Amino acid sequence: MKTALTIAGSDSSGGAGIQADIKTMTMNGVFAMSAITALTAQNTVGVTGIMDVTPEFLEKQLDAVFTDIRPDAVKIGMVSSSALIQKIGEKLRQYHAEPVVLDPVMVSTSGSRLIAEDAIETLKRELLPVASVITPNIPEAEVLSGMRIENETDMAAAAERIGETYHCAVLCKGGHSINDANDLLYADGQYRWFYGKRIHNPNTHGTGCTLSSAIAANLAKGYDLPMSVKRAKDYISGALSAMLDLGHGSGPMNHAFDLKGEFSK
Repeated sequence: MKTALTIAGSDSSGGAGIQADIKTMTMNGVFAMSAITALTAQNTVGVTGIMDVTPEFLEKQLDAVFTDIRPDAVKIGMVSSSALIQKIGEKLRQYHAEPVVLDPVMVSTSGSRLIAEDAIETLKRELLPVASVITPNIPEAEVLSGMRIENETDMAAAAERIGETYHCAVLCKGGHSINDANDLLYADGQYRWFYGKRIHNPNTHGTGCTLSSAIAANLAKGYDLPMSVKRAKDYISGALSAMLDLGHGSGPMNHAFDLKGEFSK
């Protein structure tokens, strides 16, 4: 069985972060492992508290995973401090981890800021160069590229600038009033659009976490990057289409929409 590691923060409400990642990886057929960067107190309405682990404890988690069950792919999500980002970069280089999917989480679906300002520069320096692919949304791509993105031409220019600067593939996610849920993959000097139909579901908590984890799971299974992206988009479309409605804010998707079997009854 193939394996995948998520390095991210815990979401106490279960819709995003480590919890979403493990559900997604499991439903996409790989054995999921985790290294937790932070505990968060959050729900569908917002984030009320963040407590980072220490760099030393994060190091112990990563050593424990890599020295026993080496992951076939790694996904990185929420990391809020420079010290933790530096530690992740150090350990991934030490263990020659690949492929690495980086979701550069900066703001939650509810609008809460999840990364310190100084940590963004550390992210650029330490993690983008070790990433195989990064999955920024429009606001994150603007930060990473230093450009305003107002249309699909801007998306392409920003993806190319990020990819050529940091030598990684870039999946620039649409939405945010730019297009109808269409994503652009820039890899090896080539552009490829992945078209999606916007699903009218206000419950989108954890969509970024879910997409990046599904990509990592498919890369772990040996699919190439374009096919991994396609399969991940198909999975997230199914999870959104299930129209789960929990909580008082932007609720979670149904990660287990395709779960069948005696024990799921």
